[in-house]
Amino acid sequence: MINGYNRIIIKLHKYNFLFSELVKRDFKKKYKRTVLGMMWSMIGPLMQLLVMSLIFTRFFGRSMTHYTIYLFTGNIVYSYFRESTNTGMSALMDNAGIITKINVPKYMFLLSKNVSALINFLLTISVFFLFCAIDHIEFSWRFIALLYPVTCLLIFNIGLGMTLSALFIMFRDVQYLYDIFTMLLMYLSVIFYTLDGYAERTRYLFYLNPIYVYIRYFRIIVLENRFPAPSFHALAAIYAITAAAAGAFMYCRYNYKFLYYM
Repeated sequence: MINGYNRIIIKLHKYNFLFSELVKRDFKKKYKRTVLGMMWSMIGPLMQLLVMSLIFTRFFGRSMTHYTIYLFTGNIVYSYFRESTNTGMSALMDNAGIITKINVPKYMFLLSKNVSALINFLLTISVFFLFCAIDHIEFSWRFIALLYPVTCLLIFNIGLGMTLSALFIMFRDVQYLYDIFTMLLMYLSVIFYTLDGYAERTRYLFYLNPIYVYIRYFRIIVLENRFPAPSFHALAAIYAITAAAAGAFMYCRYNYKFLYYM
């Protein structure tokens, strides 16, 4: 496994110029012919937050302090997951013209999509911290621990994206099935409601959802100003490693078949 990791690092260094150009191309393509450009990475989530806040505060946030931050936390983490995996799913097909002509590591195209999504996420987090200050959230050194769920989520997104991109090449139905899946996942990620009305045994079922785990991690640090339990750290890592292992298996097992379906 270590040797495989070293090979990936060597290849990324070898194709460093190509990788950086892919990331730049993704940004230029996404914001082409827009007046505000990258500002839409922050304006989009803010507009969505405004709509959700106006709708759900009346039903779920009446008795909760800092409900806007609670809602914002779930929204930005889920949006990052959805953007990263959706763009990762089509990463190979979108670059079929290059892949069929040039022999380059195919995972580079997926990694470039994830880097683009991560940059958008970090821009949104800067606005999130501004909202925290406005809502009188106490900032502490514990906020540094947010790097852990972000790293785990990045690895999780890359792994799931690898699996989805491999399946999407062979089965186009994956795109439509995944749209339905992400819609259901959004409602199971406890973004705009709380688990206060659920029995304790039922609450544990939500931890089967990796996205809820990462959202909950953010909320514990930001809203509760404490560190999650060690078992929580382990669960976040397990989901990330499992997704990465599954994605690596798909690429190693079916890599040679990709060209036949493009």
